[in-house]
Amino acid sequence: MSEEKPLHIMLVAGEPSGDALGGPLMAALQKLSARPLTFSGVGGERMSEQGISSIFPMTDIAVMGPREVIPRLPLILRRMRETAAHAVATKPDLIVMIDAPDFTHNVARRIAKKAPDIPIIDYVSPTVWAWRQGRATSMAKHFTRVLALLPFEPQFFKAHAGLDCVYVGHPAIERLPDGEAGPAFRARHGIAPETPLLVMLPGSRLNEVKRLIALFGETIRRLSEQLPGLEVVIPALSHVRPLIEKEVEDWPVRTVLVEGEAEKLGAFAAANAGLAASGTVALELGLARLPMVIGYKIDPIAAWAVSRALKVPSVVLPNLILDRPAVREFLQQFCTPEALSGALLPLMRETPERAKALADLDEMREIMGVGGEPASTRAARAVLELLPGAAKT
Repeated sequence: MSEEKPLHIMLVAGEPSGDALGGPLMAALQKLSARPLTFSGVGGERMSEQGISSIFPMTDIAVMGPREVIPRLPLILRRMRETAAHAVATKPDLIVMIDAPDFTHNVARRIAKKAPDIPIIDYVSPTVWAWRQGRATSMAKHFTRVLALLPFEPQFFKAHAGLDCVYVGHPAIERLPDGEAGPAFRARHGIAPETPLLVMLPGSRLNEVKRLIALFGETIRRLSEQLPGLEVVIPALSHVRPLIEKEVEDWPVRTVLVEGEAEKLGAFAAANAGLAASGTVALELGLARLPMVIGYKIDPIAAWAVSRALKVPSVVLPNLILDRPAVREFLQQFCTPEALSGALLPLMRETPERAKALADLDEMREIMGVGGEPASTRAARAVLELLPGAAKT
């Protein structure tokens, strides 16, 4: 290892998902760097394992929603000041802000004002391309580079803000089921190889599940009339499982509830198609090469506000990545059991519709770089590019 002065990289993660990105990034940085590295900043368990000594517990700022944020606001504001002050005092060679934009972007603004010569990278862009597109211009004032999880984001930031943005890949790419996961899942849960199997994902939040579960249940009933022997598997988070268990008691098909990442990926690999609420899960289903239909409903007033603010033609990530309506989505008044079951039926059988859906998902997987370098490696390389002579040749 070179005896040059170590490079100091500061990283700030504001929540567990950021820590999950930060840990592998730090490991990749150490592997690819031609010079020794020292780390400082804010992180959780994964980042601590890679050598960061957090300047305060990440749990101080890892809060969500007004009910959690408001009582802790004085502490969060103090932690913002302390994080910015740490950067100004220690003068790291580069700073990486990871996700949690309400916290990290505020800190980045403070640092850029007092120490404008320090390059600051934003790892995981907020969805400024979907709404509030003017935030991209604001980001360009204090970020040197954005590391994007979605392949269409670099073009957006270049067009709207002239901001350097590099696609590094989504972490879901590194969590794909292997070739044996599907048969193993069916064997584990007593599902015959020829049984038509639908994976259903009614949301991760209680209000989502309450709004969609009965509608999805009626969709299942209609689908079962066309598909004898249909079975359903629902990957359920623990906090919504009791509600789902109560709802599925009267369903006319066998329904298996599972928990955990491994079981969810096994379900994706085992199923013929998916019915899901809108969200990141659509991307996960697409990467797992599972044809899907998306259904979603929210409060009518909220829906009106969202429709006024939304700047993209679809809420389904595979459609945005492919730049065409490859996955059928049924929102608000169009989200009915008749529409959902009608769209699902051809995906459950060997039909031209299913073949087209699989071809579309294969194209999406290629665009996203499935089978290539891990996202953490691409991200580390994009970080070291901003430090001349730092990357191994």
